[in-house]
Amino acid sequence: MKRIASFNLLFSFMTQSFDFFSSILYNLVGCYNFIDDFREEINMNPIVAAASVISAGLAVGLAAIGPGMGQGTAAGYAVEGIARQPEAEGKIRGALLLSFAFMESLTIYGLVVALALLFANPFAS
Repeated sequence: MKRIASFNLLFSFMTQSFDFFSSILYNLVGCYNFIDDFREEINMNPIVAAASVISAGLAVGLAAIGPGMGQGTAAGYAVEGIARQPEAEGKIRGALLLSFAFMESLTIYGLVVALALLFANPFAS
């Protein structure tokens, strides 16, 4: 039974990581095409435009990895705690949701940095 559970976890991780990286690649290509359309209007160097798009993709991707792993760990321990003490379910759930909000704010900071690099680029001349 343990072997099946570990296989399911590994398979789930592989499919989700493929979806994650393919969506990053798709968004990078789309953002580069979008920036390339108005690059002449703002006098942006093509190397700066490409570096900005890559940096924005890395900012969002790396900002999502840590909180994603933290949320998974926190949810696992919350389920374990509720299974051990069902009468403390309300307190555990409240603390879990509050910690999810704090963890997700870190991802939103990465999104804000990425949007600043794409649309309000300080490196454009």
